[in-house]
Amino acid sequence: MKGKLILEDGSVFTGDLLNEFTATGEVVFNTGMTGYQEILTDPSYCSQIVTLTFPLVGNYGVADKFMQSRKSFVNGFVIGELCNEGSNWQKENELANFLNGQNIPCLYNVDTRAVTRKIRSAGCMKGIIVSADAEKSEIDQLMNVPIKLDVVAEVTTPEKYVMENDGPDVVVMDFGIKQNILKSLHNLGCRLTVVPADTKADEILAMSPDGIFLSNGPGDPKDVPEVIQEVKKLIGKKPMFGICLGHQLISLALGADTYKLKFGHRGSNQPVKNLLNGRVHISSQNHGYAVDEKSLAALPLEVTHVNVNDGTVEGVRHTSLPLFSVQYHPEASPGPDDNMYLFDYFWEMLTGNGKGE
Repeated sequence: MKGKLILEDGSVFTGDLLNEFTATGEVVFNTGMTGYQEILTDPSYCSQIVTLTFPLVGNYGVADKFMQSRKSFVNGFVIGELCNEGSNWQKENELANFLNGQNIPCLYNVDTRAVTRKIRSAGCMKGIIVSADAEKSEIDQLMNVPIKLDVVAEVTTPEKYVMENDGPDVVVMDFGIKQNILKSLHNLGCRLTVVPADTKADEILAMSPDGIFLSNGPGDPKDVPEVIQEVKKLIGKKPMFGICLGHQLISLALGADTYKLKFGHRGSNQPVKNLLNGRVHISSQNHGYAVDEKSLAALPLEVTHVNVNDGTVEGVRHTSLPLFSVQYHPEASPGPDDNMYLFDYFWEMLTGNGKGE
């Protein structure tokens, strides 16, 4: 069946529909060459239509071990060539079956280079996926569906759970956490108590944790002001580490500002410079908002990392408290292990003992 992606500015991109599902969402692009299942199951893509710039998708199938959350939260998937039969020793199923099973609208055989060039020049915008013969009334109805804002509530864990270990106790505030981040913290030796995003500061402190971790997640950080207020109450109480949305929430809680990027940073090939030692590492990223460096001027926050491509803030640390955060996903291993030192740094904060460089 023929289908099309229609952007809110009227741009149309044609292709083939894998299924009969329609979609509405913010259209974004990811520049990674691999990791399509991780992208599809990263909760940070909630309510978005994801376009992949790499031309061939599905060539190594899918497997449960690569799932990053309990399900996919993307609203749609736009790709070039869809591989019908993947080849990999870990493969358990084909990508097409996964997309259908997760009810993900998929448009393939699309000129994704053209879609990407459009978004890069005009910025991210609302789009819809429909069949080629969709009536104008259906198109108008879908285009009028507002993009959901309360996305953190949709992706967070519905209830508290514990991952046992012998090391320090860490409370993880789940704003849409990826499983690889949890795995990295657990492998570090931490005992993890994962709590819903709306958990109050008093409840977290009553658990007497050794540290607090703020996870990645979707959307505009300013859409969750109630979470920012709770983070304010936690700052200075325990060592704190934030990633992605967690980084933005920490910055906002300390008085900084955030803003929306034109087309965001999404991909596994983003160069980040560590200003503390001058090293450049390759990072995996997925965010549409950034911390405004100018807003940090009078605050007790020091910029520790910047994006080499555009100079945006990629990491901060408090000048006196055991608190730091980064905008990217250090566990995703595009380097492959360039950024794992950040987890070791957190361990040192928790225990006073180093685990590496």
